[in-house]
Order: sequence, then structure tokens, then C-alpha cells
Amino acid sequence: MEIYPFSVLFKVKKESLTMDINKILKSDYLDILFEGRNKSYGGYELRRKYPTRMRNAGMIGIGVILLAIAAPAIASFLTPKEKAKPVAIMKEVTLAEPPPVDPEKPPPPPPPAEPPPPVKPTVKFTPPVIKKDEEVKEDEKPPDVKELKEASAGVKTQEGDVNGIDPGIVDNPGTGTGVVSAPPPPKDEIFQYVEQMPEAPYNVNEYLSKNINYPQMARDAGVSGRVVLRFVVDEEGNIGNITVQKGIGSGCDEEAKRVVAGMPKWKPGKSNGKAVKVYFTLPIKFALN
Repeated sequence: MEIYPFSVLFKVKKESLTMDINKILKSDYLDILFEGRNKSYGGYELRRKYPTRMRNAGMIGIGVILLAIAAPAIASFLTPKEKAKPVAIMKEVTLAEPPPVDPEKPPPPPPPAEPPPPVKPTVKFTPPVIKKDEEVKEDEKPPDVKELKEASAGVKTQEGDVNGIDPGIVDNPGTGTGVVSAPPPPKDEIFQYVEQMPEAPYNVNEYLSKNINYPQMARDAGVSGRVVLRFVVDEEGNIGNITVQKGIGSGCDEEAKRVVAGMPKWKPGKSNGKAVKVYFTLPIKFALN
């Protein structure tokens, strides 16, 4: 084993340290940061080109701002200018003196006047008076229609008789106490609604519950529901023209019609105080116990 003196070792270390310091001072900070690392991975390249990219981005941003500021000026420069409209100039005009008037020369005659329009004939307004045929004179007959068309209204106001009354009314004035009755309705007319609708003088629900027999076919089939019948109550309160508006079948419709047909008389409906035929709708419920 070869042994070097301490002075030699110190000199070697000093020279190595001097070389590392010089290398560090001359190297870029990325080279120092990526010393001993994989520089081809991508991070080294990105960091090295970062200042260049920032510089380019800043220049582009400044250029866009300058372009936006200068856009109105560029647009006004590129837009063709409108031609100036001519301005009217007021000029002073001096009128010439009129020619002298010759006092010995007579003035020109005035233009001929237009003839006045023709005057239409007027017709005398005669207030109407009711008289008998034999009292009418020939000269008091109304004017002809053709004469009325060609005539115009006069300018004089003619007052009529404010107290003129039909002589027939004066001779037979009447008492004025008569009663005007409404005409009777048609005999065969059936009303939908009247002032006084028909009604039963008994409890309809109790009558139905006592007289309806639940059909066995409906009971076996478990049929239940509501049957809606429509019938006519005539002037005497009789029920007729029974129809099924809504049925449930299984014999329930027929049973409802049978019970309604056997109902006692109702109070008939009235229109203008007179009994009339009126339609009536009655729902009947079938429910199993």
C-alpha cells in the first residue's frame, strides 16, 4: 500500500473542490437541478423552454390589446367617407321696381261671376192629423213620392200639435186594468227544466227500498252499481216514457224500470203557473249486503 503525505492529499482535494466550484458557477440552474437525472423524460425540456413560451404569450397578449384599442380607428379608416351634402346658401335678391301705373288707363274688368246654383223647390210640411176617410179633402193628400225626392227641406221650423191624440183612444180609453197572460205551451211539448220541477209527495228512497227486489242473477254474479232512469211526468203527475240512461245489466235495469213504473202519482211540474210535461232523471243504487 502506497502512502501519500498529507500535503499531497490536501492539494488533490483542493484542486477537485476548485474544479467543482468553477463548474457550478458556469452551469445553468437546470443542469444543477437535473444533475444525475433523466433529462430526456420531458421535465427538463419543459422548464428550459418555459421563459420562451411566457415571452411569446406576453407579446401575443399585448398585440391583441393593442389591436382592440386600434380597431375603431382602423374601421373608420377603412369605411368610405360620405360625401359632404351641399349646404344651401341664402342669397340676397333685389326685386325690381314695379312698372309705373298710368292714371289715364282704366283698370282691367273683374272676372265674370259664376251663376248661382238653381234653387230647388221646397215642400210645405204638414203635421199628420188622424181623420176619417170621408173627412180627408183632396188638397190635403200627401205629396207625390217623386216630388219629395226632388224637393229639399225648408229653412223654416214648423211646430206640430203637442196635444195630438188618436181620436179612437179618446173615444174608448179603456180601464187599463187588463191582465196579459202568457200563451199556453204546445200540448205535446216536453220541457227539460221549468220554474217548478215535478216532485213526489212521498219519500222516494223508502219506496224504492221497500219495493225493489235484488235480481238473483245479479246477486249470484256479484253485480252492483247505479242505474240511471229518465222518465216523463205529465200534467196529471203520471210517470211514463221510462228509459235507461245508464245501466249495469244482470236484470237490474229491468227491475228499476218496473219499480218506477209502479210509483204513485207525483206533483206535476209547472211553467207560467200551468202544469206541463217535464223530463226527470232518477238514479237507483243496487248494493249487495
